Amino acid sequence: MDYLPKNRLLDLTGKTAIVTGAVGIGYGIAYRLAEAGANVMIAARNQESLVKTTTELISKGYSVKNTRTDVSVESDVKNLVESTVKEFGGIDILVNNAGVFPNIPVHKMTVEDFDKVLSINLKGVFLCSKYVSEIMIKQGRGGKIINITSIDALHPSMIGLAHYDASKHGVWGFTKNLALELAPHKIWVNAVAPGGITTPGVQKMQGAPPPGVDMNKIMEGFLTQIPMRRMGEPDDIGKVVLFLAGEMASYMTGSQIVVDGGVLLT
Repeated sequence: MDYLPKNRLLDLTGKTAIVTGAVGIGYGIAYRLAEAGANVMIAARNQESLVKTTTELISKGYSVKNTRTDVSVESDVKNLVESTVKEFGGIDILVNNAGVFPNIPVHKMTVEDFDKVLSINLKGVFLCSKYVSEIMIKQGRGGKIINITSIDALHPSMIGLAHYDASKHGVWGFTKNLALELAPHKIWVNAVAPGGITTPGVQKMQGAPPPGVDMNKIMEGFLTQIPMRRMGEPDDIGKVVLFLAGEMASYMTGSQIVVDGGVLLT
């Protein structure tokens, strides 16, 4: 057996990655993949966030482009894939990170609320995986698909996220089945399950909670359950995605890595 030199284990030079979501965890992931040498196409709905993140990463000397994309819309996803192939010549890595988590108790949740979360969080993973894997199969050189789930795919974190939890359980199930389907093509499919991560989305939820819900108390209570006694940072997830995207994870598919500071231990 030949051992790959350690300096190449996390080297993504010449690879092309799509990362959905432009802020928070998405930024942390895009940063680490670009730093490792990958061409990165960032996809998100918010044009302002796309431009901001792309500009910041380009200023660091990284190869980054963006395409405004709503991952729940099939035509948007097709355009994303076509634009990436046109810009960089192919696709080697897909990170399905885009997601929403509005806090709404079930008795106040509308069908539209439920559909929106499932469409972005689960249907979006299906659409991106479908069209990117088709390109990967045609290329014939394998690939990596990495889905960002949540500890809520394993255990609920708080009331008000039933639709979110349903979507993340779905993504974890989808990950395992897709891993079986794509293994013959040397396309490895894995997931990362973050715990509490300090992101703009979490901060927004704290600042505008549902009526009668004290999000500060909920977050304080959540923090006491974390053995590491801190919230995670986007880079905590970015580093694990880099591990799965490179050769360090060459014998992994259908797995989910929990990155939660130990909260599920409690």
